[in-house]
Amino acid sequence: MGRPVVHFEIGCRNLKNTQEFYSQMFDWKPQSMGPAAMIAAETGGIGGHMTSLGHEPHHYTIFYVDVDDVAAYLKKAESLGGKTLVPPVKISHRHLRLDAGSRRQHCRPVEVGQLKS
Repeated sequence: MGRPVVHFEIGCRNLKNTQEFYSQMFDWKPQSMGPAAMIAAETGGIGGHMTSLGHEPHHYTIFYVDVDDVAAYLKKAESLGGKTLVPPVKISHRHLRLDAGSRRQHCRPVEVGQLKS
C-alpha cells in the first residue's frame, strides 16, 4: 500500500475569492483561521487549508504525505530526479493528527522537508 496524503494546501492570490470558488464547486465550508482558511475533512477524505501568502508564489498546491523517515524519502526523491529545497527540520511544537479510523487524537513531533520535482 502506498503512503497516504494526510493534508493539502492551496495557495492563492485572493483568499476570499478562492474560498467562494471552492465552496460553490465542492460545497466545502472553509473556516477562517488567521491568514488561512481551514477545510475540514469530509467522510472518506482529508482536511486541508487555503492561504494567501501575499507574495510569490501566489498559485500553488502542496500535498503532505505521511512517511516514516523524511530524510530517506528526500534521498529517494533525489535518486528519481527531484531536488531537496529545504532539508529535514525538526519542529519544536507538536502536530495534532486525528487518525482516520478513530476519534482519538495523537500528538507527535513532526519532521518536515521540501522537495522540487
